[in-house]
Amino acid sequence: MIESSAISASQQQLFKQASRFLASLDNDWQQHIARVGECQLELKPVQQPYEALIRAIAHQQLHGKAAQAILNRLLTLYEGKFPTALQLIQTDPQLIRACGFSARKLDSILGIAQAQLQGGIPDFSTAQKMQSEQLIAQLTQLKGVGRWTVEMLLIFNLGRLDVLPVDDYAVQQGYRRLKKLEQAPSKKELRTIGEQLAPYQSVAAWYLWRMMD
Repeated sequence: MIESSAISASQQQLFKQASRFLASLDNDWQQHIARVGECQLELKPVQQPYEALIRAIAHQQLHGKAAQAILNRLLTLYEGKFPTALQLIQTDPQLIRACGFSARKLDSILGIAQAQLQGGIPDFSTAQKMQSEQLIAQLTQLKGVGRWTVEMLLIFNLGRLDVLPVDDYAVQQGYRRLKKLEQAPSKKELRTIGEQLAPYQSVAAWYLWRMMD
């Protein structure tokens, strides 16, 4: 799960609508939303997709605080600023690895940087105009970039409200806890469940993440 910041008034209104919709589905959703309160799914539209992808790679299979600590060490190499693709390519890979990235994640990050230099990653305005599945299809061609990674970009960077990351462990287990199930639903089952949560699947994911806090 990726940490985030800054909610606008218009976003708050949309989230209120989404929360009311989800609370109307059944008693489980209603009680959970009443307990958690208003959705605080905070977006980061200032980040270019290149940066958002690398940040998402850092968060793969890690708690948000642990991933942020790794990213902070990376930023320290570049005087606190997020590195450009060229800077990453020109940096000794072992220095990047020493920030806490696994060998696999290092390969992914360098692959993203190379793709950025070659024009393989759309900028923010271009990505905004693309359909979610179109963007997923394009970016998952990059080494180490799976559907979950692009879905994090769609949710937190582009602000898409109808994305349910069924590969996300916390979403799977959050739904299990919400419904008091013996085992988490399969990815296929979650996709079917997501149809009931549309058009606010991203907000639903945020509430499922809260089940794991």
